[in-house]
Amino acid sequence: MLRKTKFGKAFTEYSHGDEKKFLGKLSHVEYKTMKQVLKRCRPANGGSCRLGSQETVESEESSSLPQCCKCDACLLCDEKFFSELEKEASEIAERFSTKVRRLLRLHLSTAMQSGMLHLFHCLSNNQPLKVQQVQMLVEYATMNAIAMRKILKKYDKVHSSVNGRKFYLRIRADHMELLQSPWLIELGAICINFSGANEGEPNCYSRQFSCDFSSDQASMRFFVSDSVKLEYALTCAICLETVFNPYALGCGHLFCKMCICSAASLMTFEGPKAAPAISKCPVCREVGVYSNSVHMTELDLLLKNRCKEYWKERRNADMMANQYKVYWDSQTKVVFGI
Repeated sequence: MLRKTKFGKAFTEYSHGDEKKFLGKLSHVEYKTMKQVLKRCRPANGGSCRLGSQETVESEESSSLPQCCKCDACLLCDEKFFSELEKEASEIAERFSTKVRRLLRLHLSTAMQSGMLHLFHCLSNNQPLKVQQVQMLVEYATMNAIAMRKILKKYDKVHSSVNGRKFYLRIRADHMELLQSPWLIELGAICINFSGANEGEPNCYSRQFSCDFSSDQASMRFFVSDSVKLEYALTCAICLETVFNPYALGCGHLFCKMCICSAASLMTFEGPKAAPAISKCPVCREVGVYSNSVHMTELDLLLKNRCKEYWKERRNADMMANQYKVYWDSQTKVVFGI
């Protein structure tokens, strides 16, 4: 858990902590370095100077006074700032995804995973280690995401600009914002599944992670620290029900498998990956997000264990709907001679 202290100090302590044994050489946001860059542009004695041209930059560099900046584009900062942050965001997102995939054993075939997953949870004798690894990955994602947001907010404050905000929106659009990653939902689900309880009582494994399926809007909550709490909706944007046999598209949006397949004019057994390249996400309308869709295996197991009646009803309804679709497709071919 994070202590109540300044974020810069907490982040420095975190990035030099014991997590390195598991996280290895995972990248971190160079928060301290970036703050040093911004310090060179802080207003001096309440004044301001604009670094809008190369001549101004050169004159400021030759001055003995502290540099300051109140402009939309700062040549002094931008040369090192956004390119470095983009590189860090890309590396962090890629390595986080790789680490989670390994933890969740996604290199195994889907069929083998589906058949053995419950047995694996029941017989695993290293649950505390697995849960500790989940917690470290969640903290890794959270700390770096907060560091990214804070340094960009600081940039805009120093420069009286919105370029930091624009950059943040761009990395979100490029799926490099870790707190949007569906892998966090899988991490929360695996931790709750390790608890071994179907009724949802809190215990040493699921205390940091909780799920609520009793209300109209199913959700999952993470308690990373006293001041950092995350919440994720588990509702399909198409049927507006709790997701069943959930899939996450490349953009991060969650859907029931049957719903997202229907949206792409696919049979359920084909799966979202079979969608045409031009297919768009029903929520954000982004193209090309079906090919890297992910079956949320741990979330599916969580729903099966915690919402047994609902899960059975949805399974039977989906099987019936799929049979009707197959039947009407066959009749269409007969009538039109296709």
